[in-house]
Amino acid sequence: MLQSMTGYANASGQFGSRQINLELRAVNHRYLDIQFKVPEELRTLEARMREIISAQIMRGKLECRIQIQNLSAQNMDKLPIDHNLVAQLVDFNTQLRLQYQDLGKLTVADILHFPGVLIANNEDKDVLIAGVLSLLEQVLSDFRSARQREGEKLQQHLMGRLDEMNAIVVKVQNIFPQLLHDYIHKAEVRLREAVAQVDAERLKQEFVLFMQKVDVDEELNRLQTHIVEVRRLINEHKGSVGKRLDFLMQELNREANTLGSKAFAMECTQASVGLKVLIEQMREQVQNVE
Repeated sequence: MLQSMTGYANASGQFGSRQINLELRAVNHRYLDIQFKVPEELRTLEARMREIISAQIMRGKLECRIQIQNLSAQNMDKLPIDHNLVAQLVDFNTQLRLQYQDLGKLTVADILHFPGVLIANNEDKDVLIAGVLSLLEQVLSDFRSARQREGEKLQQHLMGRLDEMNAIVVKVQNIFPQLLHDYIHKAEVRLREAVAQVDAERLKQEFVLFMQKVDVDEELNRLQTHIVEVRRLINEHKGSVGKRLDFLMQELNREANTLGSKAFAMECTQASVGLKVLIEQMREQVQNVE
């Protein structure tokens, strides 16, 4: 089953004296690009989180955002506060308010949320790290499920377009011999009317050259081969297939263009245009595939 590169999931939980909220969102990208927006006290955990994410996600521009809230304590005197830092913040706020009259006073909440005001002991830090990693695993599971659901929609869309493309190719293959016969007959009649005497051998040589220029059997066969390969990748893929599907879209478009350049009948021109429209629709969706 295909997986989309776009997705979103979040989870929250209480761990010790902290409320942690973790969210993961992703958009399309050629490679895997992970960005973290986390509190300073979790910066040392980024490498480990990056390793966990990259083990499950292959492509996409991901943003991992973590917010931590310190829960209210019954006894404020027991909070591990860096009083020196609090004094510095209050003093700095006072100085700024003298220069900027519209500046408000710092609230208790403002002070407690400032990095470093609350001193976390080793036990609190271990609980915090364990909580973050636990939430990350939970969010990754939900995130992958969301990607898979979106991937199912992409797969249905692509399969539908492949069916339409195959129908166009089969139709051209079926009518091509008659189209070619009718075209050659008309061309021969016009040529004989224009020239009183036509050398039969020369006429045969000219039609051989013409056949080489307009024969699209090879292009039709390659189109069918590429269609089969796209189906195989969609149904039997393992890991990231977005780049391979994108390459196949280019190959399909190349064959459709060649079919159009060799067209000598309206039916062939219409087939080429129809194929290119479907290929472009598929290409847009393939950009979303991991």
